[in-house]
Amino acid sequence: MLFSFLNHLEFEKRYSEHTLSAYRRDLTQFEDFLKGAFGLEDPSEAGHSEIRAWMVDLIEQGLAATTVNRKMATLKSFYKFLHRSGEIQQNPTYKVRSLKKPRRLPAFIQETAIDKVLDEWVYSEDFEGQRDRMVIEFLYLTGVRLSELIGLRWMDLDLQKGEVKVMGKGRKYRIIPLSKSILENIIRYQKLFKETFSNVEESDYFIVRNTREPAYPMLIYRIVRNQLDLFVQTSKRSPHVLRHTFATHLLNKGADLNAVKDLLGHASLAATQVYTHNSIEKLKAVFEQAHPKA
Repeated sequence: MLFSFLNHLEFEKRYSEHTLSAYRRDLTQFEDFLKGAFGLEDPSEAGHSEIRAWMVDLIEQGLAATTVNRKMATLKSFYKFLHRSGEIQQNPTYKVRSLKKPRRLPAFIQETAIDKVLDEWVYSEDFEGQRDRMVIEFLYLTGVRLSELIGLRWMDLDLQKGEVKVMGKGRKYRIIPLSKSILENIIRYQKLFKETFSNVEESDYFIVRNTREPAYPMLIYRIVRNQLDLFVQTSKRSPHVLRHTFATHLLNKGADLNAVKDLLGHASLAATQVYTHNSIEKLKAVFEQAHPKA
């Protein structure tokens, strides 16, 4: 059943390997819990009470509400698949409710700080130094996710049109425009790439290690953290913070919310609206500073 479900997610839903790994891990943990707590070998025999018991167990382990909800979402997808396939008569997750979670505003970097990261820090002129700069610049100026940057190949970049084709969640493509400044730096990086590795193949990954092999998540995390440590005060220094910063700065400059949604590759407007809070807070600050009766 698990094998069929994961095949369904991979080939019909077209989920990424990262997402598939998360589903596989959650379901394996649930199977282990059923065996240990109830002696059940088959997840199809579990009912609402067993699922609710796992939820309570996860809470008692101290897991965050977002993590518990994600695991419950995995079970809901799994049992929905079993129900539609005729493996079970009733879906035991039908009455499972998600935990309430505190609303957390996305952390972002102030414009003055990101300007220092890009303009004041002296990056070495060798391939590694210019690659590191490109990582920071590309994440901030396009808003791509970490996984999207790692999967990017040279063939996805159209330097003539000034745009990049990105494969996002659900293996859906979107087009992101490239600014004049980043285009110039991409061309410079491309030249250095060619000098370092003798040539540039269309199938080459855009961001690579010194061995020409594709970058891996921890390398990108390390690059971002090392650069942001020098100028940024916030405790969050991850690649995703640069994505948050991209969205927040666009909205602060008056960008249309729907346009930002499309640039980020969000499926719904609700996921983008969280960034509007930061813009509203900025408006409040301007009001309080400038209005005589504030």
